[in-house]
Amino acid sequence: MTLGLRAPRCQRGFSMIEVLIALLLIVIGVLGMVAMQARTIQYTQDSVQRNTAAMLANDLLELIRSNADAEENYRKTPGSAFPKVDAKDCQATTLSVDRQLGCWALQASSRLPGVTADLLKDEFHVCHTRTPGGTCGQGSIVEIQLAWKVKAGECLDASDTTEGPKVCRYRLRAEI
Repeated sequence: MTLGLRAPRCQRGFSMIEVLIALLLIVIGVLGMVAMQARTIQYTQDSVQRNTAAMLANDLLELIRSNADAEENYRKTPGSAFPKVDAKDCQATTLSVDRQLGCWALQASSRLPGVTADLLKDEFHVCHTRTPGGTCGQGSIVEIQLAWKVKAGECLDASDTTEGPKVCRYRLRAEI
């Protein structure tokens, strides 16, 4: 005698809610990967800019070391301009200190993003300091500072908390 109860059947396939939850998890994972990829691109751009700045600073340091007798002539304080030169003046192999500095500034402005004449004048310096970023003219260590402009949030250093265009800086300090 049966009471009208059927034996349970095995369920086949997935319910709609299971499919939606699986899709939600996949979408969250894909969005996470896209966010990581975007951040990776940002880190790569910052690395390229910092490597370029390091190369430029090392080039200038080697120019100074190769002409150590004229080291004083390579100094440039914040607020002073680099010597003006034309790109065609940079073709010669033997240049005066002023031309070397001017050609180096042209190279820096062409290789780093957002470098303008004002930024070269105000943020770039080559001088003796006691501490990193210290007052020029004091101390025995040569400090070379380069700077370039980026959008807010693109300069990946601890001080990047401002809105609007930001200036990233790179400093090289060395004994001559």
